[in-house]
This record gives sequence, structure tokens and C-alpha cells, in this order.
Amino acid sequence: MKPVSKFAFTILSFATSAVILQSCGSTSAKEESAKKEPVAAPVLEAVSLQQGQLSSSIQIPGELVAFQRVDLYAKVSSFVKKLYADVGSEVAAGQLLVTMEAPEVNSQLSGAESRLKSQEAVYLSSKATYDRLLETSKTPGTVSQNDLDLAFAKQKSDLAQLDAARASFREVKDTRNYLEIRAPFSGVISRRNVSAGAYVGPAGKGSDMPIFTLQEQKKLRLVVSVPEAYTGYLNSNSEVDFVVKSLPSQRFKAKVARLAGALDERLRAQSIEMDVINTDKKLLPGMVAEVSFPLKGDSTRTFVVPSKAVLNSTLGVYVIKVIDNKTVWVPVKTGRKADNKTEVFGELSSNDTIIKTASEEIRDGAEAKNVKLVTAK
Repeated sequence: MKPVSKFAFTILSFATSAVILQSCGSTSAKEESAKKEPVAAPVLEAVSLQQGQLSSSIQIPGELVAFQRVDLYAKVSSFVKKLYADVGSEVAAGQLLVTMEAPEVNSQLSGAESRLKSQEAVYLSSKATYDRLLETSKTPGTVSQNDLDLAFAKQKSDLAQLDAARASFREVKDTRNYLEIRAPFSGVISRRNVSAGAYVGPAGKGSDMPIFTLQEQKKLRLVVSVPEAYTGYLNSNSEVDFVVKSLPSQRFKAKVARLAGALDERLRAQSIEMDVINTDKKLLPGMVAEVSFPLKGDSTRTFVVPSKAVLNSTLGVYVIKVIDNKTVWVPVKTGRKADNKTEVFGELSSNDTIIKTASEEIRDGAEAKNVKLVTAK
């Protein structure tokens, strides 16, 4: 191997030094350039806080019940003589449904009638006696005042006895009228529990089951238990839609008619009722309905922000407000959510600047110089 000449070695050393110097110079130039160009602050998109109202709804099961429903019992202990209706019979108010017989009641009525006629005769006699004495007493010295007073008292006593006999007769007669049961309102017989010849009486006496169950069908009640969280969105003018399983393609409407005004202690819900007109009888008492409730809050007191503007951190729930070019975490409570928007409640005011996409990387009290207002969507 040939030894390297001094001239070649000198040229190689010079070239190596030049490369090293060039590399150092390039690195220094990049560092100086980086120092001269400051890093731009990230752009924070923000929205102007406005009051609003979300249009949302909840689905709650409800039950359709008859607007009027009654169990018909016998007033007196008796035997069923004849039934004039059966299950499914449509009856009108006042229509005769069943007749019963109780021989002892007829005997009591006959006795009361006899006592009434007897007392009427006694009263007419005492009244005639008093009238004659009164007429005779007009001649001085014929009738003493004591005899006249006794005759008047006897007349009053017999009149009181007559009134008592009349009351007793009416009582027995009314009792006999209870042997006929008539429909208190128009509806349909949904249950029959006895047959002709059965012994019936008041509840617990003779029969624990009613003779008939009558339900109104042309008008129904839709009963729903609304959870406590949603009771503030309801009022007496709220309209709802509902469907039933037997008619899934048809939607029915109803308006809230009655609110219980208190929560059920077990369910923590308020019972509300809606009147449903059912003249076509498509709906039946006992059906389960799926009810859609529109939830409308007070737009004058509710703030609505994009759902991403709500920060759920380990410390709580916040929105990030920009005040004097600084970010401030404001604790809030959330309400309903719909269409990527959320109701928030806290120390907020209209036109406050709120960071559109909240993140824990945006620290509380950090500088926010590069803020861009955008439209909330």
C-alpha cells in the first residue's frame, strides 16, 4: 500500500473542516430563525350565549281507562229474578238491567201501607173532633178551654204519627225499588258475575262480586305517570300523541285535562289524565298506549349551548367563558339534550362568549387572545 502524500493529506483535512463548519453554520441559522418567528396562539372558536328553547319529547307508557266505570251491587239481600243485559251489551242511561225478588220486602210494604191508612183515619177523626169543639166553643159556656186544648193537642199528636207512618211507607217502598237495577249512565257491560236465581246482596253479604260492571266507552281517560324530572314542562294545555299496539299505523291526539298536583310517593311521578273522545270505539278501556310528550321549557330563562361546549370533568360540569381575554370555568347544571344542543343553568348572561368546544386542556384563567366568534350549530 502506497503511503499518502502530505499534499493529499492536507487537502483531505481542509475538506473535512469545511464540511463541519458548514453544518454548524446551518444549525445556528435555523436556531436564530426559530427565535425570530414566534409560535402563533391556537384559534379558539367561541359562540355568543343566547336564550332559547329545545324541541324534544319523551315516550312514556300510559293506560286507557273508561271515563266512568261502576260495579253494580244489589242494595238489599234478594234473589236474581231476570237479567236484561249480558257481557258486551250496550245500554243507555236509565235502562233496566236486572230485577230481583224478596218476598219479605213486599210483606213489609203491605204492613207499612196498612199502618199508614190506619193512622190517616185516626188523624181525620181527631181533626174532626177538634173542628166541632172549636165551632161549638164560639157559643159562650158550651165548651171549656181545657177540653179545646186537649182536642187540639190530640190532633197534633195524630198528625205527627201520620207523618211517621208516611215516612215508614216511603222507606219500604224505596227499598222495594232497589229490587230493580238500572244503568246510571250509557256504556257497555264488561262483566257479569251472576245468573238468574242467584242470591245477591250488598258487598260482603250474599256476594262479594258485583252483578254487573258497566264502563263508558265513547269517552276514555288516558292516564300517565310522568317522572318528576319532566313535570315542569307540562301544563293543562299540553297536547300529546299516542299509539296503541292494536293500531300501530294510527296516531291519536289528546290534551292534558287534569294534573294530580302531587307526586306518587312510591313512583316519584305525577299522575296526569287526558280525555279521549272514542265515538268510533276503536280504542278499548284497558289498552296500553305509548304516549309522546312534547317538552317545552321557558325560553325566557333557558340558555342553550352546543353539547360540545359542556365540559364534564372530574371536578364537575362547566362551560368555559371568555372574560377579558381569559378563560373562566363556570359551573353549570344541564337540562335536556336534543339535536346536539344542551340546556345549561348557572351564572350566565345573554351574549356571554362561550368556548364552542370545551376541553380540560383549556385551563381556568389561561390567556385567550386568539378567539374567533362563530355561529352555533
